[in-house]
Amino acid sequence: MQLYKKYLVQSEFNSTDDFVTNFKIKEPENFNFAYDIVDEYAKLEPNKVAIVWTNDEGIHVDVTYAELKRKSDEAASYLQQTGIGHGDKVMLILMRRLEFWYAIIALHKLGAVAIPATHLLTKKDIVYRCSAASIKAIVAVNEQQVIDHVDEARNDCETLEHCIAIGSDVPQNWKSWENGIAKAPLFAGPQKASAIEDTSLLYFTSGTTGEPKMVAHNFAYPLGHIITASFWHNVKEDGVHLTVADTGWGKAVWGKLYGQMMAGCSVFIYDHKKFTPSDLLAVISKYKVTSFCAPPTIYRFLIKEDIAAYDLSSLEYCTTAGEALSPKVFDTFKELTGIMLMEAFGQTETTVQIGSYPWMTPKPGSMGMPSPMYKVGLHKSDGTFCEVGEQGEIVIDIKDGKPIGLFTEYYRDPEKTSEVLYGGFYHTGDIAWCDEDGYYWFVGRVDDVIKSSGYRIGPFEVESALMTHPSVVECAITGVPDDVRGQVVKATIVLSKEYAPGSEELIKEIQNHMKKVTAPYKYPRIIEFVEALPKTISGKIRRVELRNKKA
Repeated sequence: MQLYKKYLVQSEFNSTDDFVTNFKIKEPENFNFAYDIVDEYAKLEPNKVAIVWTNDEGIHVDVTYAELKRKSDEAASYLQQTGIGHGDKVMLILMRRLEFWYAIIALHKLGAVAIPATHLLTKKDIVYRCSAASIKAIVAVNEQQVIDHVDEARNDCETLEHCIAIGSDVPQNWKSWENGIAKAPLFAGPQKASAIEDTSLLYFTSGTTGEPKMVAHNFAYPLGHIITASFWHNVKEDGVHLTVADTGWGKAVWGKLYGQMMAGCSVFIYDHKKFTPSDLLAVISKYKVTSFCAPPTIYRFLIKEDIAAYDLSSLEYCTTAGEALSPKVFDTFKELTGIMLMEAFGQTETTVQIGSYPWMTPKPGSMGMPSPMYKVGLHKSDGTFCEVGEQGEIVIDIKDGKPIGLFTEYYRDPEKTSEVLYGGFYHTGDIAWCDEDGYYWFVGRVDDVIKSSGYRIGPFEVESALMTHPSVVECAITGVPDDVRGQVVKATIVLSKEYAPGSEELIKEIQNHMKKVTAPYKYPRIIEFVEALPKTISGKIRRVELRNKKA
């Protein structure tokens, strides 16, 4: 059974035209993922496997929908007894533990607001988030670093009433999740947990400038991920889907919760402390993963392994997003597995905006075509639409109302909200261009585009070309002021150990390589070698910091 189909006017498509013309969500008067999907499966197919969980210690657990309903009911009851109710903000720092799924579904059942967060938060990060969102409770893993950082922040968090830890030997000043669950009564849900327009999720975006913004999503948001799972990930009923993502990031609900469950596909979770390509291939093989999603970096590691040593016969479909995918990685992965990587583009503020779908032939490096969920266009700086081949800002038309999946606001920040929602459009801040076939190609953030000698150069395309040189492990492209050209391209490069330290000869080699693999005007005239690139807590490169650094 695939419950998402009850929310679509048409659920089967055989071409892009068919998809664009006939995909339409029947938005219900109310929707709550916990009751309408999780509990509905528990009633109709109680033994259906919702989650396949394993860790790097060899422990394996299958969670059926009957079990998921029971566990989330217990969690909801405990949180309810603790004083959590409609609209209360609860931060979840749960890594890849099963309790994340129990807790977020429980919060949906209560009409509360879940704030997924990474275990990498420091005292400063926690204090900022608690103050900005008026967080009432934190549920966290009992890991020393996490516990210490929360403890250091507690006295500065005025709204924080409850700190709950999962695991054994919980510190005395923390409440025990397990003990609370054991003592909680049977769950008596609220008569009406939520309205569809209520906030269900808050994500702190780790912007590359300034403090993170709070992206608010309503209870209809999961419906927007029907396309994510069923038509980008192309998951199958009773299949097993693995998205590589920690639960602290928005990608987790993209690939480890909403769309996959609505499609009747089991969510696969691999709880590990350290990423090891060979271990990942081993679990894909052992647990017969059928669809897989990861950023291009992961695929770059995988293709260096002896893939033929693993039985990947169950793997049918693979997707990627988040950074430059080089044609070399695309071609090598296809050669090794027979599978073409299907790309997509989206933001914390949205679901899939642009993607590659099953009936399309992907173009390596292209994001694909606009999702029928959104009226996507490209705006020039004067607000007019771009012609084929012209670069412009990706915008979503909202003149007829916000589509499902688009965020409602930046919570408590009407000024920043109005900076992106105006003139009948959502302005993404990302630059792209569209080719004659309707495929979109990412260029970079508005602030990152380099203007040199009349050319507009996107860092994304230069970085993609630069990554084809064997010495480059990681890189960032920025513009440096130049009296003659206005700006010139600068590359900041992390080298492979075999090539470190960088030399003048290597600089010339890289520059000559770039002139061959991309348009010569894009080659980096300045190259700097560094040990590491400055990044946000979510791993985004802070180009603003590189731009502010003297060449």
